[in-house]
Amino acid sequence: MKLSRLLTVLSLVLVLVVAGCSSGGDTEEDTSSSKNNDKKTPPSSEEGLTIAVESNFTSLDPHDTNDNQSYSAQSAIYEGLLGFDKDLNIVPVLAKEYSANEDSTEFTFTLKEGITFHDGAPFNAEAVKANLDRLSDPESQLRRASLFELVEKTEVLSEYEVKVTLKEPFGAMPNNFAHPAAGMISPKALEQSNQDLARNPAGTGPFKFVEWKSGDHLTVEKNEEYREEGLPKVDKIEFKPVPESGSRVAMLQTGEADFAFPVAPNQVETLKEEEGVSIETKPSLVVKYFSMNTMKEPFTDPKVRKAMNYAIDKEAYIKVVYDGYATQTKSVIAPNTQHYEEQEVYEYDPEKAKELLAEAGYPDGFETTIWGGTSSLKQKMMSFYKQQLSQVGVTLNVVPMEGGTLGDKIWGVDNPEDAELELYNGGWSPSTADADWGMRPLFSSNSFPPDAYNTAYYKNENVDELLQKGLSTADDKERGEYYAEAQKIIWDESPWVPLAVPDILYGKQDYVEGLTMLSSGVMDLKQAEIVSE
Repeated sequence: MKLSRLLTVLSLVLVLVVAGCSSGGDTEEDTSSSKNNDKKTPPSSEEGLTIAVESNFTSLDPHDTNDNQSYSAQSAIYEGLLGFDKDLNIVPVLAKEYSANEDSTEFTFTLKEGITFHDGAPFNAEAVKANLDRLSDPESQLRRASLFELVEKTEVLSEYEVKVTLKEPFGAMPNNFAHPAAGMISPKALEQSNQDLARNPAGTGPFKFVEWKSGDHLTVEKNEEYREEGLPKVDKIEFKPVPESGSRVAMLQTGEADFAFPVAPNQVETLKEEEGVSIETKPSLVVKYFSMNTMKEPFTDPKVRKAMNYAIDKEAYIKVVYDGYATQTKSVIAPNTQHYEEQEVYEYDPEKAKELLAEAGYPDGFETTIWGGTSSLKQKMMSFYKQQLSQVGVTLNVVPMEGGTLGDKIWGVDNPEDAELELYNGGWSPSTADADWGMRPLFSSNSFPPDAYNTAYYKNENVDELLQKGLSTADDKERGEYYAEAQKIIWDESPWVPLAVPDILYGKQDYVEGLTMLSSGVMDLKQAEIVSE
């Protein structure tokens, strides 16, 4: 690394450490005082596990959830017809088996028998139909409805057999059925209002819902009637929202938490020295970025958007924000996503950024505002953007918001022209592990908020057509070609500043086994247990 680059990185580290102090603890100093070199005493199975998470949950309705943290809690309660194993292979869950016709327009599921929902309702083909009818209803306005917009009808063939017919071929539809959004909800619960359902879940999973006190805890307890013998292995799990990364680490050090996700990258070395605590890492499907509202000046101009890309040093971002536990994004989807196509990166070039801004009519830069979450790591990200953009004359106002407020500000706007959003600090994991869900919700012109997650309000007719073609064929080779072309166009038009694919980092007490994270960023809680020596 050149000396000038090294000095830049070191100065950024200093700036961001100072910024982090005000957000409640991103530095080693915040946690070293609570260091405990004694092995923790495992809780009993009756006491259960405490899991420290980054922020509050948004919903317990899987059909209307848009964040992986909420899906992590829901994974204890709900199950789908299909799911993913730890290697993202599709496996049957509530389905005994399934088959598709030759052109992937009909999917027939044979269901497991003798299963009941937590509220006593039977799991059968009628329950599956009720769920899929809700998910595929274009008037539902559910956040995950676009995953099932191709469903034309769901038919009950017998008590434990159901057929789903699509409007057109789609070879990756099993990936959508495996997405956590396809969790099966009790038909009794579906009779509630969406608002009531979001806080009173009833699924078929290994744990039953107990209570949710926003900002404090969410508790689930063992489903005594769970169909798999010996599961679950703990009686209770309590999730505790802890936005400050230093506080989550301190809870691991003192034994107050048994599992913590995420662990901030700059806390990894601290925890590696902690007796009785293990740090786990794995590649993710997550892409970190910030989007630019392409319907608002100055981001209507591609030159400005490209300037923003050249103005951000991605290598320094990975060093400062992730302590090296990430890789640079080279497309708008992560490498482990099906049909990924690498692009030519925007190298860090502030002089090029200034030239483009001048050509666009902003020789002195401009002022803009970014919205994002309140966690320590997210605030560190936005502080980094602010410092970097200041070097090319762009003044960035950082506005952190709690999840509910942020959601209302973005997804509470029906008319794109009324959107106040300028920049959004985002991250996306296609939990189907396929390019369709990695791109369509974010770049289709049919995906503007509140319908989906195109916070760039990006619209390109060619991209729309390519995404639709990828959605409408069962030929995997053709799908790959369509998605490759779409990635190239989007990359060139730069509605985002793509930044990094972070590693998944989580910490756990050594006595915790079976509890892990999938590459999508969703927890797998089914096999969680407490192992005493």
